Amino acid sequence: MGEILLEVATDVPFGHGVPAQLGISGDALNVAAAAAAAGARTALLAVLPDDDLGQAVAARIAELGISAELLKFRPGQQGAYLVHCDPDGQREFSYARSGSVGSTLGPDDVDPDVFAAAGAVIAGGIACAISASSRAAVFRAAEVSRRFVFDPNYRPRLTSVEDATAAVFELAPKAFLVTPSFPGETSALLATSSPAEAAGKLRSLGTANVAVTCGAEGIQLESDAGPAWIDAIPAPAVVDQTGAGDAFVGTLTARLVLGDSLSEAARYGAAAASLVVGGRGGTGFIPSFEQTRAHALSVPSGRTSEGELSSHA
Repeated sequence: MGEILLEVATDVPFGHGVPAQLGISGDALNVAAAAAAAGARTALLAVLPDDDLGQAVAARIAELGISAELLKFRPGQQGAYLVHCDPDGQREFSYARSGSVGSTLGPDDVDPDVFAAAGAVIAGGIACAISASSRAAVFRAAEVSRRFVFDPNYRPRLTSVEDATAAVFELAPKAFLVTPSFPGETSALLATSSPAEAAGKLRSLGTANVAVTCGAEGIQLESDAGPAWIDAIPAPAVVDQTGAGDAFVGTLTARLVLGDSLSEAARYGAAAASLVVGGRGGTGFIPSFEQTRAHALSVPSGRTSEGELSSHA
């Protein structure tokens, strides 16, 4: 569940007449696409404009193998963002989302029967930040879902550290899985200095499973089975890093619901994330699970076993 955005991407700085590629993205869509590709039956709760653009976005959602049954269509403006990479590959974003139709998502849009029956429900900090009603929808989902997954996805330009921290602390006790990133989110929102400390803090708040992403190094896991470390998997090619974290969350959650262990699911999530960056845009390249599994198996895992404390603590 969350916000869908129109993506306008260019390889050169923004300006009149520059060539650009139109796409559909947003963290919720990227996560849902990855979950569907990983083998899960997936639907997306989001609000789209009730016009031709909304129908085009819905068509792309269906094209990615995601059910459109939960989509809502209302009068309003579609949110969008512009992104370009400089010669060093660094990305720059410019958003046009204030008051978007996507931000009208509210708690009444959350069907308790559907959410309670779902194998997992994924929401993020962006959905909490775009409006009060969307934040309330996320909290409603956390109350009624059998397995609630929360990705803090902290954006300083979108919300305050105080509000983002409050969301984490209120949702963590209800969460089946929380996926913060180190060091940015764990430092700002949890006031911790290491991945293991962050994982331990979330566990102490009541979160069942924690996966702290550590960029190019790997993932720190914590669950009832104990701590474990999963090495990152090198990307075959890097074109655009947009959506890599979303691919990890979507793949990880899907594989957990489908019966994989936390370590196995995290390994597949790392593989999917390293493949996604080879495409342009949030959903420019979504690997099939066969591709993800082959990539995961092509590199030695180098992980510690669950229950054994890794050296990254």
